[in-house]
Amino acid sequence: MPYLLKTEPDKYSYDDLIRDGETTWDGISNNQALLTLRNMKKGDKLVIYHSNVGKAAVGTAKVVSVDATDPKNPIVRIAPVKPLKRERPLAEIREAAVFQGSILFRQFRLSVVPLSEEQYEWLIHP
Repeated sequence: MPYLLKTEPDKYSYDDLIRDGETTWDGISNNQALLTLRNMKKGDKLVIYHSNVGKAAVGTAKVVSVDATDPKNPIVRIAPVKPLKRERPLAEIREAAVFQGSILFRQFRLSVVPLSEEQYEWLIHP
């Protein structure tokens, strides 16, 4: 299953992920987002979204490993795949038919959002 991960680029950007090569996706406190992290599997596809500054989907990544032995602090390691050929700004995402009724807009403050395959494909193809 693909997921969208939101990050504030002034704290940790997609370029930081590329520089680091791999990172632990942490700092999540919302129970629903933690549940989503615990359900991730190695190899799951990710879209990285810059929130607050930029407000756009900017690149893809993948789940490298998941250790959910501590349900309050799942350890999810991710690695970059590639930047999007064209960033997808929030306004475009909001208007796309494939996102109508999406949890992305019903619970906008969630930092980890499951995506359908159709939503993932729409985000990564210009």
